[in-house]
Amino acid sequence: MLNQKYKHQFDLEDRTAKFSINILNFCRTITINYLNENQIRQLIKSATSIGANYMEANGSDSKRDFKSKISICKKEAKETTYWIRLLSNLFPNKKNELTILWTEAQELLLIFSAIIKNS
Repeated sequence: MLNQKYKHQFDLEDRTAKFSINILNFCRTITINYLNENQIRQLIKSATSIGANYMEANGSDSKRDFKSKISICKKEAKETTYWIRLLSNLFPNKKNELTILWTEAQELLLIFSAIIKNS
């Protein structure tokens, strides 16, 4: 049986991966045009970067490297909330979906903030 530390670690790996998938699936529903192309591209980059950097943090060789990667996760989560906010304005008909995604990005931001504070 996994101890709690490792179980929580894998839960966050899974959670960040699911978040990336949810962002990608949402973006598939958007018709890309000149007005939203950059926002969609930036959203995909920042949202998928959260999980990738978390995976790197888990493979880090030092506490300093771990904290650095977690800080990047936090920054990317914050940036993701920004892009979601802009898209919410561009697509009021998708506001419910975007609110769910924004809430998850905000929760990840708070989790990474707590990890930084406690490490």
